[in-house]
Amino acid sequence: MAQHHPPPPARADAIRFLLNGEPMAVGGIAPTRTVLQLLREDLRLTGTKEGCAEGDCGACTVVLAEPDGMGLKAQAVNACIRFAPTLDGKALFTVEHLRQADGGLHPVQQAMVDHHGSQCGFCTPGFVMSLWGQYIAHQGEGARPSRRALGDALTGNLCRCTGYRPILDAAEAMFDLPVVAFDHEAVRAGLVPLQRHESWVYEADGARFFVPRTLEALVELRAAHPRATILAGGTDVGLWVTKDLRDLGDILYVGDVAELHAIEEHDDGLRIGAGASLTAAYAALIRHYPEAAEMGERFASVPIRNAGTLGGNVANGSPIGDSMPWLIAVGARVALRSREGSRCLPLEDLYLGYMKQALQDDEIVEAVEVPRPPADQRFRTYKVAKRFDSDISGICAAFAIRLDRGRIASARVAFGGMAATPARAAKCEAALSGQSWTEATARAAMAALAEDYSPLTDMRATEAYRLQTAQNLLYRFHLETREDDPLPASRVSVFAEPGEEPL
Repeated sequence: MAQHHPPPPARADAIRFLLNGEPMAVGGIAPTRTVLQLLREDLRLTGTKEGCAEGDCGACTVVLAEPDGMGLKAQAVNACIRFAPTLDGKALFTVEHLRQADGGLHPVQQAMVDHHGSQCGFCTPGFVMSLWGQYIAHQGEGARPSRRALGDALTGNLCRCTGYRPILDAAEAMFDLPVVAFDHEAVRAGLVPLQRHESWVYEADGARFFVPRTLEALVELRAAHPRATILAGGTDVGLWVTKDLRDLGDILYVGDVAELHAIEEHDDGLRIGAGASLTAAYAALIRHYPEAAEMGERFASVPIRNAGTLGGNVANGSPIGDSMPWLIAVGARVALRSREGSRCLPLEDLYLGYMKQALQDDEIVEAVEVPRPPADQRFRTYKVAKRFDSDISGICAAFAIRLDRGRIASARVAFGGMAATPARAAKCEAALSGQSWTEATARAAMAALAEDYSPLTDMRATEAYRLQTAQNLLYRFHLETREDDPLPASRVSVFAEPGEEPL
C-alpha cells in the first residue's frame, strides 16, 4: 500500500494579523525580523522600546491574542525575540492601542500617573502593557488579582528609576477607575478570516519559514529539511539572532501544530505536548507536583513563560535549564517522533554532551511524559540565582526519594549547572539507597556529591561555591523531609503561608 504524505505547504506572500484591532498584511521582510523591528522600524510604532533585545528587561512588552477553543487567549510577550511570521493569524496590541478615542489615557496609564509610577519613562510602556494584560484578563471577574499576583505579572519588567512600590500601587488602583472594556468577541471575530487551516510557507530574503499545521506535516517537513532550525517559542532561538547574529537559514515553526499543544492526563501520569507553553505546562505539573510551584514562578518571567515551551526547554538541553533536573528526578521520559515512527527515552538519556542531544536528524521532540508521584515519594527542587525572579540559575537541584519502613527504597538526584548537561548524581544516589533517612546518611550523600561533579567557575558562581551549595541543598532536603520534626513549608518558602503544613 502506498504511504500517505500530506500535501506540500501552500505559499504565503504576506503575514496576516490584527494590529491594534486593524487587519494588517506584511510581506517582503526576512523571516527572522523581530516583532520589535517590525513595529519600530517598519510601522513606526515607537511606543514599544528596545532595551536588552533578549527578553529580559520588558521594555518591548506587547500583548498577543489568539483563538483558544471558543474563547480568546491574550498574553504578554516580548517583541524583541519573537519573529514576525509567528504573528500570522493572531492579534497584536501595542501601547498605542491604549490611547482613548478622545485622546485620554487608559485606566492603566492614568493610575501610573496618579501614583507616580514613571520617572525616566523608558520602561513605562512595557509595564503598562504587562498591566493591561492583567486588566483585560480580570475584566468583569469581580475578584481582582492580589498585589502578589500583580507583582508576579511584572517579573519580566525591570525598573531602575521609580522602583516597584508605586508601580504596584498603580496596578491595584487601575481597577478603581472607570472601566474601559476590551471586546474579546470582536477580536476573535476579526481573527476568523485570517486563520489558515493548511500548512504554509513564507519565503523572503533567501530563507523559508515553514508552518505545518499537523504533526504529520511537521515530521514530513523535518524529514525533507533536516537542517532547518526548529522554532517553538523563540525564547532561546531569538537570541541566536539578536545576540549571536546567526543566519538561521530555513525555519520550521512548530507553534501552530495543534497536537503539540495538548496536555493529557492519564492514569499513570501527564503527557505534555512539546509545543505547550511553560505557563500551561507548569499549571498542569504543579497540580501533581506542588513542590515545584516555586520553580514554576521563578522560571524566567511571565512573558517568557507565555511564549517559551517545555518541549523547547527540554530539547535545547542547556546545562542550566531549570526544568530538566526536577523532571529527571521524578523519572520523566521524552517522546521523539519521526516519519519512521516514535520512540521514548528517559529524559537523562537525551543528553549526550554540551548542547548535544540524542536526536536523529529527522526527529522532533513530540512530548514530555511525567509519571504521577508515588504516595511514598518525598520530592523537592531548588533554584539558586542572584535574583529571585527572572534570572539564570547558578545551580538547580532536585531530589526524589521513596521510603519503605524508614529506609530509602529508591533515590534520584539531579542537578543543573554542575556539569555540561543536566545530570544525575550516581554516587550520591548510591550513598542514599538502602539507608535510613538520617543525618548521617545525608552527610554521607553530601560527601558523595564531590565525586559526582566537577563544576566550572563562571560569572554566575565559582566551582567551590557550586559544590558547597549543592551539598547544602541536599542537607536542606533532608531537614524538610526527615522522619522526625521536618521543617514546615512556612520556614523555608515564600510561597507558604504561616502555619502551613509541609508539602
